[in-house]
Amino acid sequence: MFAVHADDILSASTALAGHIIQTPILYSPALSEQFGCTLYFKHEQLQYTSSFKARGAYMALMALDSESRKRGVITMSAGNHAQALAFRARNLGIKATIVMPEQTPFAKVERTRAYGAEIVLKGRNLNECEDSVKTLMKTHGYSLIHPYDDPYVVAGQGTAGLEMLRAVPELDTLVIPIGGGGLIAGIALIAKSIKPEIQIIGVEAELYPSMSQQIAGQPIQCGGETIAEGIAVKSPGGITRPIVEKLVDDIVIVSEKHLEWAVGTLAEQQRVIAEGAGAASLAAIAAAPHRFAGKTVAGIICGGNIDMRLLGTILNRNMMSDGRLIRLRIGISDEPGMLAKIATSIADCGGNIVEIYHQRMFYDVPAKLAKIDAVVDTRGQAHATEIILALQNKNFSVDVIAEPS
Repeated sequence: MFAVHADDILSASTALAGHIIQTPILYSPALSEQFGCTLYFKHEQLQYTSSFKARGAYMALMALDSESRKRGVITMSAGNHAQALAFRARNLGIKATIVMPEQTPFAKVERTRAYGAEIVLKGRNLNECEDSVKTLMKTHGYSLIHPYDDPYVVAGQGTAGLEMLRAVPELDTLVIPIGGGGLIAGIALIAKSIKPEIQIIGVEAELYPSMSQQIAGQPIQCGGETIAEGIAVKSPGGITRPIVEKLVDDIVIVSEKHLEWAVGTLAEQQRVIAEGAGAASLAAIAAAPHRFAGKTVAGIICGGNIDMRLLGTILNRNMMSDGRLIRLRIGISDEPGMLAKIATSIADCGGNIVEIYHQRMFYDVPAKLAKIDAVVDTRGQAHATEIILALQNKNFSVDVIAEPS
């Protein structure tokens, strides 16, 4: 019925032995307690090139005949598949050409180039990249290694699910991100063959619910800036879609707020660096905790290739959202000692001033008044309220600004 079967994943597991890292699946006690379930994570951010994509890329390349290997391979990708294919092709002595959108961050382009791939920057999105791929295939005879719509890729990705169930047989729910569907299709095939009663829950970003829409027979309407670019796919795979429709029990749609929270929580609580798509399993559990309560659940940290500046922004935004970092605008009379009084009031409450700006000229205030903007590190919302009240008790006017929506 399907283009890929459970036996293909078992064969891929044998073929991949010695060519992948057997990444751990680890119990998370703090998050288990928080969500009332027994929660594990498969840590594919520790895989080669920091994502599960190294599995499928290897299988697809090994399936090529000798003539195809000589001509080389091509794909379109702005991230993890690009790096995985470049890495695998270099190790196998195969020329790889990667077509990436023109606005792909420099760091991703250079990491892919560092693995020896030829980079072509063309188009503004992956759909436009696909046109360039077709042209180059006609010109040079390259073989396409599709990011997800390839049976060998699906079989390779599914081995992650096989490892999860072999390590923790008592799992009764798997929570798996969905982009084009290669990962969840492979995992669903093998998991349902081993344990038919297991629940497979997919996760899509709110801005890119393309698989859900396609399965529901709705027109695909998606787009926008998401931190989960690894699952920001507008066109699910023709191979993967029927597998997901048949074997995946439900799909949870997660907001950007939940994705940001999940990335930050994994970094702060678990000391795990995950990209937005890599944190999607946890985001789904946070978005719908009732459906996982009391169950033995496993998610997958499917990638760790996050821009460090973005990670820093997310961590700061998470701290602001729960009151551990606040920005106060404080009105003062422009006279000696005011700044010291503010600093003393905050210090007496145990707050820490991270940044402070003293503005006289750029606010619409009388000439003898001024405004202080202070960024303050606190223990949480209650502590922040204590600091604000202390300042107000000293007759300062205080407004909280720059809170995320």
